[in-house]
Amino acid sequence: MSRAAPKKPKKRPPTGRLLFEPIKAQSRFARSVIVAFSGGKDSVVTLDLCCRYFDEVHVFFMYQVPGLSFQEAAIRWAENRYGIEVMRLPHFELSDWFRLGVFRHEDWAVPPVGIQDIYAYVRQQTGAHFIAAGERIADSIWRRAMMKHSGHLDVKRGRFYPLMYFRQPDVMAYIKQRDLKVSPESRFLGHSFRSLQGDDMFLLRRHYPADYEKVARWFPFVGAGVRQFEMEMEENGREF
Repeated sequence: MSRAAPKKPKKRPPTGRLLFEPIKAQSRFARSVIVAFSGGKDSVVTLDLCCRYFDEVHVFFMYQVPGLSFQEAAIRWAENRYGIEVMRLPHFELSDWFRLGVFRHEDWAVPPVGIQDIYAYVRQQTGAHFIAAGERIADSIWRRAMMKHSGHLDVKRGRFYPLMYFRQPDVMAYIKQRDLKVSPESRFLGHSFRSLQGDDMFLLRRHYPADYEKVARWFPFVGAGVRQFEMEMEENGREF
């Protein structure tokens, strides 16, 4: 009787020093990099790594509403720590929100804008090409497939993934070791601000009422989503 061939051991994700191989390899390939900064956990680690390994680091931040206090706090912290200037740009999603009338009246005079338009503008302004952000292979099945195909450097898209092999515990350990500061709204939202959904806006109104009013001036019907969230909580007998 023939024996079955032994199973090949599964390839384990890099750990320890191997986590830094993507950024080490990329920093040997290019002197400059652009960082898409949001203030979230993956974002602050990406920025710190790029500032440690690259000669030139250009940073941009995309806002849904300009001048929110907690976002400005995160941006100013990064600017002071690394001696950089962060470009503040309108988020590409805003064009759809304005055109379609998300929590406001629709306005089809607003031109459509996509993420590639933002990337093209930032590249033109900085002269750099590769854009780094906090995507990780462990984020989702779709992201795993994408990164397995491209590796840590997607030459075709001009994207670079310094956190490709980081797991969540690796991210948290790095933040603690390097004494990094995550955008303050993450404490109650669980992530950096990115949505006008009722649950997020309810928490924003509770913790940052002045910023909530700024959002409401841009999106005057946002209170309807908050009220819907409150009614759902009441129906389910849950406390706010």
